[in-house]
Amino acid sequence: MDESSQKIIDAAMSLVRDKGYTATTTKDIAQKAGVNECTLFRKFQTKKEIVLRGVEQEKWRGNLTPKLFENVKWNLESDLQMFMTKYMEKMTPEFVKLSIGLRAPQIYEETAPLIMKVPQAFLSSLIQYFQEMHQRGRLPQMDFESLALTIFSSTFGYTFLSASFDNKLFETDREQYIKNSVAVFVQGIKEQK
Repeated sequence: MDESSQKIIDAAMSLVRDKGYTATTTKDIAQKAGVNECTLFRKFQTKKEIVLRGVEQEKWRGNLTPKLFENVKWNLESDLQMFMTKYMEKMTPEFVKLSIGLRAPQIYEETAPLIMKVPQAFLSSLIQYFQEMHQRGRLPQMDFESLALTIFSSTFGYTFLSASFDNKLFETDREQYIKNSVAVFVQGIKEQK
């Protein structure tokens, strides 16, 4: 990819992150990229094409994969803290805002499968982890999908609220939040036994 095409993609993705897809215009993109609109349209046919090309690039995706969660110690508390921490490290406020910007009806059909890869990787890894913990005798048989959804919801919720309100909504820092959330979750599981 040539340099001006990459500048156009980077400009578009930054604008979608900051303003949303609908509010971002090709004029805005060209201006931010430092090119004229004629150059933009020589490189890409539509704004949608620019954004979809951007979503294909690793730097504009959260790129959360099951491999990220392989470092388990088979200790429920420390492992869940690791899952949450790894997610929050990858899902920066910028990625959360971009993911929101990519949910515009005009492009959602194309972007949804890419956006869903992040929660799918987290959930499938966590469900497999819970199943293995059960096989090792460290967890009772439970609805592992619901357990995974609970941890994911807690993790996503903190990440989303932090990104949306720039940490102005609450004072609890990420590390403390993770420790507290996991402690409550583990205590709840102990009470199920």
